[in-house]
Amino acid sequence: MNTLDLKILERLDKADQEKITYFLKLLLNKSKYKKLREEISVRRVEIAKKKTLKHDEIWKELDV
Repeated sequence: MNTLDLKILERLDKADQEKITYFLKLLLNKSKYKKLREEISVRRVEIAKKKTLKHDEIWKELDV
């Protein structure tokens, strides 16, 4: 969403905002987003365990 969309969303009353939120949750839970949700979950675990690469480690891994 761009900033204009967000401004429009903010102008809606609470009930309509909740309806849009519900609809978005339904869309995001579709199977086509399953792989993305799984990857985000894995990345969150890696970050929590501090198992992420640092900038210089990425360059070393790429062997550049």
